[in-house]
Amino acid sequence: MSLKILLGVGALCVSASLILAGCTTVGPNYQAPSVPVPSDWQSIQPAAAPPATQPNHDLRLAQWWQVFDDPQLTRLIDKALANNKDVKQAEGRVREAQARRAIAEANQYPSLGTKAGANRNGSSSEAGLGLTNNVFSSGFDASWEADLFGGKRRALEAADAQTQASEADLADVQVTLTAEVGLNYLNLRAYETRLAVAQSNLKIQVDTRDIANWRHLAGLTTQLDVDQATTTLEQTRAQIPPLETLIAQTKNQIAVLLGLNPEQGPALTPSPIPHANAAIALGFPAELLRRRPDIRRAERQLAAQTAQIGVATAAQYPNFSLSGSLGLAAMAAGNLFTAGAKTFALGSNATWTAFDAGRIRQNILVQSALQEQALGRYEATVLTAFLQVENTLTAYAREQERQVALKRAVAAAQNAEVLARNQYAAGLVSFQTVLDTQKSLLTLQDQQVISEAAVSTDLVQLYKALGGGFAAKSPATPSSPAPSELEHSIL
Repeated sequence: MSLKILLGVGALCVSASLILAGCTTVGPNYQAPSVPVPSDWQSIQPAAAPPATQPNHDLRLAQWWQVFDDPQLTRLIDKALANNKDVKQAEGRVREAQARRAIAEANQYPSLGTKAGANRNGSSSEAGLGLTNNVFSSGFDASWEADLFGGKRRALEAADAQTQASEADLADVQVTLTAEVGLNYLNLRAYETRLAVAQSNLKIQVDTRDIANWRHLAGLTTQLDVDQATTTLEQTRAQIPPLETLIAQTKNQIAVLLGLNPEQGPALTPSPIPHANAAIALGFPAELLRRRPDIRRAERQLAAQTAQIGVATAAQYPNFSLSGSLGLAAMAAGNLFTAGAKTFALGSNATWTAFDAGRIRQNILVQSALQEQALGRYEATVLTAFLQVENTLTAYAREQERQVALKRAVAAAQNAEVLARNQYAAGLVSFQTVLDTQKSLLTLQDQQVISEAAVSTDLVQLYKALGGGFAAKSPATPSSPAPSELEHSIL
């Protein structure tokens, strides 16, 4: 008897599964949105392309920091990717999404439970027979809700897309993190170099003050020259404490990015500002759609929200469920496993909301409106991505031009300062000429350091805009086929 019942339940489930395979899935089917994409980057200038004989450098966006060839920077980014708290949170969101996806998948299958019990009941002799009964039971319960209109399948589709969105979010956090570590590291090296420039100029200005004082003692000039020299060198000395403050604050920021308290920050040996001389492989603008994690995240969120419309739409239709149980029940424990103790039950249910004052219909409108918002966010993310690349390309190219001009200006200012100081010592020029050349030299050297750092930071910003810097392998998203790779390079 029990074997027949089990076979019957199994046949019922198989039949229901076959019915389910041919069921309708309501709601819109997702299609990746089409957005206008420029055919080429507008900021690339032919003069910026490398010579034809220059080898093509594969910069591997996933580890763009390698182009700086700075071991300290590489160690910092490796530690940040392993220990940063924002990365830990993003990893937790991925695990959460994966678990929710598993729940959505499990909701498509039958549930099976076991039960066992022992009860002793006594009735009143005044109201009944006054008997005491023992009931022992054990068995299995099974239930399954048929997904005839695809509500559960749409829920699984949404969970799949949301899981992929969380994985893209993790990659986006890594992109931002690696860029922040790189930018802070470059700023640190710039502050250190500017401090060295200020200290070097301070020594020159101390020598100039000593010359002015010697000439004043010799009666060759007035106290005015000494006071002016003192004013200039003290102004330079006043620039040193703010730079030292910026150095300390930047080191603290780097420590936090590494997931450490400021006092636990890594020891960093002073070094020059790192530069990258390799060419940059940009590729087609269309490749940005699959390369940038924030674009992939927005696209997957749009897919998830599209599936939610189907979940809401399925609520308009009837629900069908099957249930069954197979067990044993007896008045005595010794009779529990006899043939007469077998019990079973089979059943089916259908429910349908006939009237809800428009709640289901309004929920469909809500989900549709959320889909429109998700589409708008996706399109805005794409536009922002193209804007960032174009702006950073322009900034990178123009800052290189500025750096060349500043190098020439600094070289000329150094010669002028030496000549002015020597001529003043010989009494050939006024002291104001010396002060002007020294102020100009300090300003130009400081600007040159800032420009050198800006070239490197613009490059980091460009890698970030291109979507480089993530270590996790992100799944491909449904999109138009990627065009054949075309590399545009700038120095």
